[in-house]
Amino acid sequence: MSNELPTASGSFGDKPELVFPTPDAPEGLQIAVLEQGTGATVEAGDTIVVNYLGQTWGGHVFDNSYDRGASISFPIGMGVVIGGWDDGLVGQQIGSRVLLSVPPEHGYGPNGVPQAGIKGDDTLVFVVDVVGVE
Repeated sequence: MSNELPTASGSFGDKPELVFPTPDAPEGLQIAVLEQGTGATVEAGDTIVVNYLGQTWGGHVFDNSYDRGASISFPIGMGVVIGGWDDGLVGQQIGSRVLLSVPPEHGYGPNGVPQAGIKGDDTLVFVVDVVGVE
């Protein structure tokens, strides 16, 4: 297992492209702030507004909000979204670009999401731009 994380092109607001350093994903939830924001700190219970790209480790992009041209919002730190998002985005500052490497136990679990092409053993990588809170 490697501790190397993918690199993401672009900066806050740009649709990123990921380059994977190794075929093997690191163990556990990995959080890297690619660009440090200067806004308020996101707290559990906030409704967070983000743009994001999600890709399986070394594989396909399964979702991204950049192509839709619209951010999404959801309660954070409340179990509404996958654990990797709750754990990785609470405590970040608005304006930050965060890379999350989310193993299955912090993602969709052993069943994955077959309709999105996510297998139960896939590590998921997200680049998340924290746009704000509502």
